[in-house]
Amino acid sequence: MGSLKVHEFISLDGVIEAPVWTADYPFGPQMMEAVGGLTATSDAILLGRHTYEMFAPAWSTRTAEDDPGAPFFNETAKYVVSATLEKADWNNSTVLGPYDPEAVRELKQRTQGIYVSGSATLVRALLADGLVDELHLFLYPVTLGQGQRLFPEGTDGQKLALTTCERFEGGVAHLVYGAAAD
Repeated sequence: MGSLKVHEFISLDGVIEAPVWTADYPFGPQMMEAVGGLTATSDAILLGRHTYEMFAPAWSTRTAEDDPGAPFFNETAKYVVSATLEKADWNNSTVLGPYDPEAVRELKQRTQGIYVSGSATLVRALLADGLVDELHLFLYPVTLGQGQRLFPEGTDGQKLALTTCERFEGGVAHLVYGAAAD
């Protein structure tokens, strides 16, 4: 059974929406290695519709010369969770339909590992259903005051266990969480 690993860029006040604000911080070798480690263990990408619609045009035209991550995003099997998207034209993309935890469990059974980036609504559902094996938060030393948060007010509380903590150039922290022991 494959593991499901979520990657999020997040501000100190929990905002994950449109992380263009990360451009003010270096994406140095340590961060590249950390993100590369996530993708290296994954043979599938799971995305929500909004993230798919942002990633497809951004990544589909990139080559390895443009960005070392391009082959992973363009060649890896992609699964899109959406109640409204009817077809996915980006190479190796399949629309799964509306969120169904059983479909995700089946996907985990068929893969070595699943990589999820962004996709806030999907990630919240995956966390609530206990389907996330590792939550990788790249915590930036900035507050934004507004924007979509990973855990918005009114979300049911969850206990997680910190398994890894690294400090990167520019003050970014890489925090890895797993399920808390009962």
